[in-house]
Amino acid sequence: MTDSSTDATGPATARAGNTHGATDSVDDEATAVEGRGDRLLTVRDLTTEFRAEEGIVRAVDGVDFHIDAGEIVGLVGESGAGKSATARSVLRLIESPGEIVDGEVRFDGEDVLEMSESELRAFRGSRTGMVFQDPSSTLNPTMRIGRQVAEAVAEYRDASAGEVREEAVGLLDRVGIPNAAARFDDYPHEFSGGQKQRIVIAIAIACQPDLLVADEPTTALDVTIQAQILELLQELGRDLGMSVLFITHDLGVVRELCDRVAIMYAGSIIETGAVEPLFTDPRHPYTKGLLQSIPAIDAADGDRLRSIEGSMPDLTEGFQGCKYAPRCPAATDACLEAHPPLEPIHDGREVACIHHDRTAELDYRTETEVASLSWTADARSTDDGEEALMAVSDLKKHFDTGGLLDSVFGETEPVRAVDGIDLSVAAGETVGLVGESGCGKSTAARSMLRLLEPTSGRIVYRGSDLTTLSDAEMRSLRRNLQIVFQDPTSSLNPRRTVRRIIERPIELHDLAPEGERAERVRELIRAVGLEERHLDRYPHELSGGQQQRIGIARALAVNPEVIVLDEPVSGLDVSVQAQILNLLTDLQDELGLGYVLISHDLSVVRHVCDRIAVMYLGEIAEHGSTETVFSDPYHPYTEALLSSVPGRTETGLADRIVLEGDVPDPSNVPSGCRFHPRCPRKIGEVCETRTPEAHENGDGAIACHLMEEEYADEVDWDGGAP
Repeated sequence: MTDSSTDATGPATARAGNTHGATDSVDDEATAVEGRGDRLLTVRDLTTEFRAEEGIVRAVDGVDFHIDAGEIVGLVGESGAGKSATARSVLRLIESPGEIVDGEVRFDGEDVLEMSESELRAFRGSRTGMVFQDPSSTLNPTMRIGRQVAEAVAEYRDASAGEVREEAVGLLDRVGIPNAAARFDDYPHEFSGGQKQRIVIAIAIACQPDLLVADEPTTALDVTIQAQILELLQELGRDLGMSVLFITHDLGVVRELCDRVAIMYAGSIIETGAVEPLFTDPRHPYTKGLLQSIPAIDAADGDRLRSIEGSMPDLTEGFQGCKYAPRCPAATDACLEAHPPLEPIHDGREVACIHHDRTAELDYRTETEVASLSWTADARSTDDGEEALMAVSDLKKHFDTGGLLDSVFGETEPVRAVDGIDLSVAAGETVGLVGESGCGKSTAARSMLRLLEPTSGRIVYRGSDLTTLSDAEMRSLRRNLQIVFQDPTSSLNPRRTVRRIIERPIELHDLAPEGERAERVRELIRAVGLEERHLDRYPHELSGGQQQRIGIARALAVNPEVIVLDEPVSGLDVSVQAQILNLLTDLQDELGLGYVLISHDLSVVRHVCDRIAVMYLGEIAEHGSTETVFSDPYHPYTEALLSSVPGRTETGLADRIVLEGDVPDPSNVPSGCRFHPRCPRKIGEVCETRTPEAHENGDGAIACHLMEEEYADEVDWDGGAP
């Protein structure tokens, strides 16, 4: 095991604005790097274990890494890799049944693991801060946000109540809370998710920490809000000279934000180095597998994603050789003999792989295609794929917010969740519906299937308007129109085995004699890439990716023609995401399914969709073929979404556009163009007063005044507004 305080180096390039000195690396090239300060944190051989019924889980297994002053370091890996356990171990936040059993954590020369309780409280309160994934679980829902920030300020500063309040308001303003003084006495529920995370960051930096530990702080946020938080963290690091340990499973975010990155697998760091060299020339097979699994926003249409087969090993078992060997396409007998140490190669890179010099030749497979379903051939009618299977026109779904008297006297405005959209899907086609949280995507999807009753509009499926059908008539059609939900855990009955979950819809719709159901279930489990041994398990015994496959199998069980996929991969690791996307593509090719894909991930949408509709505040802002929507001219909202994709390569766009604020309240929609309060290309009064019409753009349309001839000179699509 190497001594990371001397063998590892800082990043190849410094972030703009850093003015610290060089690192103490032995590498001459890295030593000359401008912008790095002294070594702040050094972790050596850190080992943390948790007691469980099945045995001792070694969640952190001999971890070595370091962070310099003013540096942002990413800690990356799949779920269960040990990222959060490592961060908590560094701050000594491990509680029973966990225990730090070995290692050394030196912070500015002091050994954190040897600190007394009083020293530890001072260390956490004045030298470090932490931001967690879910801000709602961090903030006290019964306490005003200003008081929560003020308490953090008072912890480290001896000042009057007025001075503490003034500093707390300043912190809220610093992290981007609009009208901070006026909102000082508001409660957490009165803020959006992105604003809550900003408040948590304000609390974390109240002590002016040297190190901020951010554990998946943007995972639950939309790409536009994520861009705001990433920019904020960069600014704080630059302006305060603060180091950041950024934990994530999103490699694109790491490329956007971090100086260096450490890749974790099964409790160990297997590769570390400066971000760009590691991304362009990964040396560990696992790192390369992760990078190849990412759907690139500029990928060629129809490219299959490469994925890593298998799953993370059981950490209760002992390991003789490399932990990754069972999944590694480059593994040899030598890999099974001993666990490879993390060793330096060049330019400050460290890799734990005996075949690191051959990784460049390695290419991950795209998986084999799915097994056929014998019983679908006769039931599936032929379709040329051009006529719409399903089409909605002027679809609206409004929700009342007041009571009965309010409705009678018209004293409240309804929530206009979906406000007049048109959308269609043909056999064998995937239509993407994209936008931020609160724009109406999921409400539109559920209304299309009449899981929510539309307020008005038409939903035509094979000539029948679903809005005119009785409940009994709708039930007979329901099997043709299925949905796969974002969270498979909450959508699968925990009391039923996988076999029963898949069999139940076949039974309800009387689609097969009892004697044939068992074979149909077996075909379905094989079709989604699982084995028959999974049939007798319960949902909690399966991984997230396996649970999502079960959700897909259940939807397929009734031989549908249209499936709505509501954020089907948003909660999955990148390698599992690749497997699910490939599976969905294969099933569509096999069965001619029509998909409506709801997503906020533009890279996923770019990879799998034939057509895209961009939704904002209940309306369609832009629609067209994928190629059209991803090429200029763009609707300004589409342009902002594309520019906010972290770690993007070629998009043809200028610099990132960070939208101000959040999606407005759909019960109080802005006049004129609904996007005008946030639009970076707003012309003026016309945007504020007149609703834009949809103007043809290739095979699609854009609802924006900039597409009107009289305003055409107002924008330069290649370089931004003149």
